[in-house]
Amino acid sequence: MSSTENNRSPCRAEAEIVDLVSSLIRFDTSNTGDPSTTKGERDCAEWVAAQLQEVGYETEYVESGAPGRGNVFARLKGADSSRGALMLHGHLDVVPAEPADWRVHPFAGAVEDGYVWGRGAIDMKDMVGMILAVARQFKAEGTVPPRDLVFAFVADEEAGGKFGCQWLVENRPDLFEGVTEAVGEVGGFSLTVPKPDGSERRLYLVETAEKGLGWMRLTAKGRAGHGSFLHEDNAVTILAQAVARLGAHRFPLVVPDSVAEFLEAVGNETGLDFDPASPDLDGTLAKLGSIANIIGATLRDTVNPTMLEAGYKANVIPQTAHAVVDCRILPGRQAEFEKTVDELIGPDVTREWVTKLDSYETTFDGHLVDAMNDAILANDSEARTVPYMLSGGTDAKAFAKLGIRCFGFAPLQLPADLDFSALFHGVDERVPVDALKFGTRVLEHLLKHS
Repeated sequence: MSSTENNRSPCRAEAEIVDLVSSLIRFDTSNTGDPSTTKGERDCAEWVAAQLQEVGYETEYVESGAPGRGNVFARLKGADSSRGALMLHGHLDVVPAEPADWRVHPFAGAVEDGYVWGRGAIDMKDMVGMILAVARQFKAEGTVPPRDLVFAFVADEEAGGKFGCQWLVENRPDLFEGVTEAVGEVGGFSLTVPKPDGSERRLYLVETAEKGLGWMRLTAKGRAGHGSFLHEDNAVTILAQAVARLGAHRFPLVVPDSVAEFLEAVGNETGLDFDPASPDLDGTLAKLGSIANIIGATLRDTVNPTMLEAGYKANVIPQTAHAVVDCRILPGRQAEFEKTVDELIGPDVTREWVTKLDSYETTFDGHLVDAMNDAILANDSEARTVPYMLSGGTDAKAFAKLGIRCFGFAPLQLPADLDFSALFHGVDERVPVDALKFGTRVLEHLLKHS
């Protein structure tokens, strides 16, 4: 329970949020990255549209570049339409899940032990549900927000947005007409940190920056031959050595502005020294618990080998070998990153970008940031909002191309001992029921004062 919550009756949005999220999870919108095996978002998108239409919205359903890749848009007119519109966006697809690995079926939307369980519970059908719940409440009750609101429910985020936000931005920019700011994932969640006096403080992390995302395909060519012969020109060996060099490389420490602001704020609260020049910075970060994995990854570029492909028979040396590496690049580091990769893989391996999305960074200021802070404090009076950089990527990368200023703010008040970062794409993904209700109240406040 938040420090300012009382015995008032729950608002309409808060009362239905759990049922909405549970229903959303029951739609299996698994995105494998392969259009031939991806289930698509059509059924879920049509259900979302029906929930909006039920309370009086006019909705637009759009398929983004491929059959079944469903997206839904709706607008709510505000008191001052001359102001730039605010967009609330959430993706409907999820990463696949293997039911045998889970305590509960990942697409059952079960509510047990104070949690809503299932794939997408925190990435990101929780936020989709909160957006939908507040949108329904505003329309049903006749609430007029300060400015126009655009509600966007989109496809294909988990595979980079080629059949989602990227297609929409390139082919249907009219859907975003007048939008100047946007709120989506991954931010607004609480991080409980220890204070020097033994007490604790909840910080709410607002995402103001994202690393660039790129999936790079490496290719090595050699001379085919019989597996029993001496062979010095083996494509598999050439590729394996290059991949090993990439995997073992540690990129230099770089501290972007958003990360520096985060470290300063956390240092002020905890008394810990997060000096970027400290040789034990990684060790100090570890004292923050599970969130250290995310923050540590925003201090340097990373490249992780993820896929290997070569050969077709045990006794045949193949002519070609391929690998895929996952690249995450800090703002302003693209050219230096690619130069380093070229040096590491050497002249006998070629590379190409399969997917390449730019980094993004904005400042932690302005009316919308103030409104986020006020919305959190209205529901948790002892809290503090701080900016941070996401080590991954979101649909904000595409929306930023239209000049839209983007933030990650899907508010959740989390138990201090919950390993939140491990739930993203993890087994037994779940979201606390109380966190959903808290987030819905925060989002309602934000949209009434944005």
